[in-house]
Amino acid sequence: MSLSNQLALYQQQIERALSDSLPSATTAPEQLHSAMRYAVLGTGKRIRPVLVYATGEALGQSLAKLDAAAVAVELIHAYSLIHDDLPAMDDDDLRRGRPTCHKAYDEATAILAGDAIQALAFEVLLSTESNPDTSLNDPLRIIEMTKLLAVASGSKGMAGGQAIDLAAVGNALSIEELENMHLHKTGALIRASVTLGYLASDAEDPNLAEKLDEYAKCVGLAFQVQDDVLDVEGDTEVIGKPQGSDIQSNKPTYPNLLGLDGAKRTARALCEQAIESVSMLGDSAATLKAIAKFIVERDR
Repeated sequence: MSLSNQLALYQQQIERALSDSLPSATTAPEQLHSAMRYAVLGTGKRIRPVLVYATGEALGQSLAKLDAAAVAVELIHAYSLIHDDLPAMDDDDLRRGRPTCHKAYDEATAILAGDAIQALAFEVLLSTESNPDTSLNDPLRIIEMTKLLAVASGSKGMAGGQAIDLAAVGNALSIEELENMHLHKTGALIRASVTLGYLASDAEDPNLAEKLDEYAKCVGLAFQVQDDVLDVEGDTEVIGKPQGSDIQSNKPTYPNLLGLDGAKRTARALCEQAIESVSMLGDSAATLKAIAKFIVERDR
């Protein structure tokens, strides 16, 4: 199967699972639930759940038993975008080609929607053993997965990365400091996605787990480097947010530190390292390898 067909399959899977997990917009409180569905459904690359599915499938797990982990990590990502876009954070009006949640609704509703989506992520993950079609064999793994996602989204992960990002605006960072920021802000959830796919399978191989984490670390950084490149070269209509917004906000980026060509070389080197990291899986890693290439070649 081509990567585009594989991605379409995963994206259809996650859209159904997300829709089923979210409260109906006609259930009270209607505006809150409507805002939650607006912020989560219908748009986005779904890179994080795609990585959950691709990792789990490479290790022999069914998509149905990967749904809870895929939904949980995408919900955490969605809540973070709502809060990142708020006036107190990045103050963005456009996300994924349409008005941000606080513009489509209002700031208070957006904050509550983000809070509720975050809580729902852990509810979904912890509810997996109650459904025989999607239940995992080891309840202790569900606990481990829940802790992993909590750490990845907290002060030692994504939220901490956002704090570093806010503090860095207008300041000069070294390449090491910039990498550390993105290992937390973007990389933590991407690494969690791959590890969640591993934990949701029946694999028991510490060496494999380490190699998958190396893959995820490289992919996460490559994703951010390419985002920074697209902020310079991308088309607003394609990337779904204002082109040049990072430059206008005086944020530190890879092109600022390395130059545009240097940033592109860094993305390619990270892609090659990611591919090498999963070589031990042989043909089973074909989709993971293709995703690494896609991340540095994408135009949005």
